[in-house]
Amino acid sequence: MEFYIKDLEYHESDLKRIQAEVRDLSQRKQAFRIFHGSTNSTRPAHHERVVDISCLRRILRIDPKKETALVEPNVPMDKLVEATLEVGLVPPVVTEFPGITVGGGFAGSAGESSSFKYGYFSQTVSRVEMILADGVIVRASAHEREDLFHGAAEAAGTLGVITLLELRLIPAKTYVKLTYYPISSMGDAVDSIMGETKNSMNDYVDGILYSRNSGVIMAGILTNEKPPSVSVQRFSGPWDPWFYMHAQERIQNRLEETGGEAMVDYIPLRDYLFRYDRGAFWVGRECFKYFGFVPFNRLTRWFLDDFLHARMLYRALHGTSSSVDFMIQDLSLPFANAERFMDYAAGNFEVWPLWLCPLREMRSPAFHPNSSTREDKPQPMLNIGLWGRVSKGPIAFVQQNRDLERHLSQLGGRKALYSHTYYTEQEFWDLYGKPWYEKLREKYRATTLPSIYDKVTVNPSEIYAERAWSQWLLSLWPLPGIAGIAAAIRSGDYVYHRQPIWKRLWERGIRDKLD
Repeated sequence: MEFYIKDLEYHESDLKRIQAEVRDLSQRKQAFRIFHGSTNSTRPAHHERVVDISCLRRILRIDPKKETALVEPNVPMDKLVEATLEVGLVPPVVTEFPGITVGGGFAGSAGESSSFKYGYFSQTVSRVEMILADGVIVRASAHEREDLFHGAAEAAGTLGVITLLELRLIPAKTYVKLTYYPISSMGDAVDSIMGETKNSMNDYVDGILYSRNSGVIMAGILTNEKPPSVSVQRFSGPWDPWFYMHAQERIQNRLEETGGEAMVDYIPLRDYLFRYDRGAFWVGRECFKYFGFVPFNRLTRWFLDDFLHARMLYRALHGTSSSVDFMIQDLSLPFANAERFMDYAAGNFEVWPLWLCPLREMRSPAFHPNSSTREDKPQPMLNIGLWGRVSKGPIAFVQQNRDLERHLSQLGGRKALYSHTYYTEQEFWDLYGKPWYEKLREKYRATTLPSIYDKVTVNPSEIYAERAWSQWLLSLWPLPGIAGIAAAIRSGDYVYHRQPIWKRLWERGIRDKLD
């Protein structure tokens, strides 16, 4: 696929406009933040001056021979995968939510089920184009401005504006052969998932803990072959199962259906990559608990499917203007300490399931979770996804987050910085190291931008702040939920909201039959 000439012209035009705006702000010594058009962050919104780069959402080139893609930062994962699959390629690391963008994957800690093999999403990026805070356009890679290239990954845009990325691709195959291995304890889960990462045949490994003594470890292998007698298992259609529920059924039915042998599914590659989209892992079930009067069953999930994809649920969360009461954290620890942390989480939060995702080692210094100092050899880590309702009220919520951070630090763990972060400034820099970052900011003239600590840390006063009576009224059940749904519908992610219910159901019935 050659360059899309017109798109390249648009890119150059947009690049000059953004450069001029950044240069003007630099000359006036005015700090700014970057507006991408969407976000998967759960932190409260800021209201400082922004530079709008939401126009940068084009795929400029896919080169089958070099196995690379040249894309702008706001290209979402589903659009990227769709384009690469057309030429038989796929990104080595694909975020489970299709709405996460390429730039978001690079600037954040995007670690997925292939990350034990390929690392974080940023480690599959071969070079980037950036506008520095003074308006100068530069390129960075492992061979050019390597310090900037390494530092910009997960720096949340605090070293400059990413405007273009070149990604490495790998050959795609038709299916993922996914094997489900039941486990009966937290220690068993850690040992099993570590063992699967050492199997060179595996392309994907992750796990789900449903309770202290029940869970599943899943290992996937890319393949073009499928036994003729085996049906394809999909997860993208409205009538398909939510993946985490299907995985639990597979291990529960193992003895009955196979006599004890491991269960296996053949999943189309795209369905596998975005298998957690519907229901946003399992967080979508909270919507049913919130409204209460809506039963949680296959029929209601089918009927409300348009509301229950990750994009829609994130829009709804942002529309409520608050994520207090919900713990949405990705926490990475050395394998040796992962069981102790899971035991702590189970005893203090009782949030189930937990997601387990092994991560390749990352050298320090970095804002990606890593287990090393400059003197230590980096080690692989285990990411634990802790997502669910944990408290009622802002004071308890902040206290729980602070206790979580202290316990995580004691066990040598780090968190992904997209979520609520309450570290003091001293605590934060003790973890991540300030000198290397400040040196980069000075070298590349980024000191007028907010620091990463400024961007990721939530001030407890924002959570404790007294509300006007009108805001208090809007916080009463079920008004926040209704406001979130309305915000998601206005975002345009809800395709059918302008159609009558009868027409939507009719079209969905036809679509299901075609599938």
